Amino acid sequence: MRCPFCGNVDTQVKDSRPAEDHVAIRRRRFCPACGGRFTTYERVQLRDLVVIKSNGRREDFDRIKLERSIRIALQKRPVEPERMDQMISGIVRRLESMGDTDIPSTSIGEIVMESLARIDTVAFVRFASVYKNFQAADDFDKFVSELRPNLPPEE
Repeated sequence: MRCPFCGNVDTQVKDSRPAEDHVAIRRRRFCPACGGRFTTYERVQLRDLVVIKSNGRREDFDRIKLERSIRIALQKRPVEPERMDQMISGIVRRLESMGDTDIPSTSIGEIVMESLARIDTVAFVRFASVYKNFQAADDFDKFVSELRPNLPPEE
């Protein structure tokens, strides 16, 4: 593993332990050249996924991009980082087990919204506002009213 500080390719593993509910290995590394310390994560990748964008463009699936968008939606919400990591790993496993390596971005968005709805409704609405490209406050109003069950009007 190349040192992110000096570029040395001979780094040493100082500590390894399971992470993300035993679906990854966390490794603490040390660079003998510059003395830098850093952490890497190792995960199983079942297949290389390709995302088909709405405009037809294809790009390699990027777990970090998925993680970033979910972290933004969950920012300042009372969700533990471990729960977030489990959710992300579950989404990736679900995508990998779909059977096809080409996955439409809409499918990924729907799976993320489904997962967020189960753990935090505010994060769900935040993500939906970007995913569904809300343009005005009325878009939020309409979306949130669709989430609420039909209640009889109060008198």
